[in-house]
Amino acid sequence: MFMNEGLVDRIIRVVVGLVLVALVFVGPQTPWGWIGLVLVVTGVVGFCPIYKLLGLKTNK
Repeated sequence: MFMNEGLVDRIIRVVVGLVLVALVFVGPQTPWGWIGLVLVVTGVVGFCPIYKLLGLKTNK
């Protein structure tokens, strides 16, 4: 498994993911928290399986 996300992409994923997860605790408890958790994990790891399937790569 290799990194296919660039630094900016990873930062955006982690920030948006943390916001979605936080909304589960302070706002409406919707399934969006699970999507936020996926964004945080892929942002931390640096690998997105959807990017792999589509042949995309945001890192250099």
